[in-house]
Amino acid sequence: MPGVTPELLALLQTPLGVEALAAAAEVGDGEPLAAASALRARGFGAELAAAALTQASLRRRAAVKFGPDASGMFFTRPGLEQATRAVVADRRAARLAAAGVETLADLGCGLGSDAMAAARHGITVYAVDADPATAALAAANARTAGLADRITVTCADATTVEVEKYDAVFADPARRQAGRGRVFDPKSYSPPWDFVAGLADRVPRTVLKLAPGIDHGLLPPGAEGEWVSVGGDLVEAAFWCGPLASAQRRATLLGSGPDVAELTGSGVERGTVGPVGAWFYDPDPAVVRSHLVAEFAASIGGRLGDPEIAYVYTDDPVDTPYARRLAVTDMLPFSLKRLRALLRERGVGTLEIRKRGSALVPDQLRKDLKLSGPHAAGLVLTKVAGAPTVLLTAHS
Repeated sequence: MPGVTPELLALLQTPLGVEALAAAAEVGDGEPLAAASALRARGFGAELAAAALTQASLRRRAAVKFGPDASGMFFTRPGLEQATRAVVADRRAARLAAAGVETLADLGCGLGSDAMAAARHGITVYAVDADPATAALAAANARTAGLADRITVTCADATTVEVEKYDAVFADPARRQAGRGRVFDPKSYSPPWDFVAGLADRVPRTVLKLAPGIDHGLLPPGAEGEWVSVGGDLVEAAFWCGPLASAQRRATLLGSGPDVAELTGSGVERGTVGPVGAWFYDPDPAVVRSHLVAEFAASIGGRLGDPEIAYVYTDDPVDTPYARRLAVTDMLPFSLKRLRALLRERGVGTLEIRKRGSALVPDQLRKDLKLSGPHAAGLVLTKVAGAPTVLLTAHS
């Protein structure tokens, strides 16, 4: 919500603001100027109308992360982008509660997703955020959810919090900067990485929420690195420190329902290498990013076609939650001419392309192949025993 202030947020929570939010939800799907005119025609001031329409838009987008709860929450665009999905926050909170955590310091609470999940699991949360508007939104979300008795929100610098007073610490450092967008260097996080990495020395039960691309080398000694995907999308990494660690590496796969799949291992195993089989498996990104491809391959009796490529093969089909499985119909060394001829022979006009270990650009390759025909197929650009290889797969 551009220009959000505690005063404007307070106005949105008055009877007039609630009425404006309801009206915005009714007209918000329409053309923006028409929607704004409709709200002003109902007697709402321009500032309130704009704020209500922005919230209506963000609430619709937030439904993907928060489900029905989104309809009563308050958001900012950057806050929504970094907010933990409800299903991920709930699973983390359940794990903290199972570990006996009763009080939690939430550093960089954002809009309050993790704080609310922890509170729902009976944990008392002290949440801080350095941005006054964000802290105000988090407090409003806690009140709306009926959790204000378990969540205290303060606008403060995370580095000033006496974290030793709490059973556990959860830190979600900001990974965006005004004018720069997303930052990838942990040294540019806020609070800075040195502070975040040192939390486990002060409070053994520490959890760090980080970008999925975080370097494994930054994992504190003895900590667990967990990579989480939701519906096949890699959404975050989490470092579980001290007594909270129960594996070296973990891939957690969450679906749209209650199903959860977890794969654990050392993260340093090397998979068995062998020939391409009749069945091809593209592991979930959480499995790949947690360096558990070897463990996944072993779980299905599979093998890698190349030691450096995270694709797995079997001779017989094996059901698994950890990868997408496709039937291999053809394998050939990469040659644009031969591939074009094969696809023309099969009448393939639609091609789903996936790749690892190839510098080819899928969109350009589609143009070069000059596809035409009524059939669809899958194409894998990869390496087998170090050689550029193409696999044709049955369309899923």
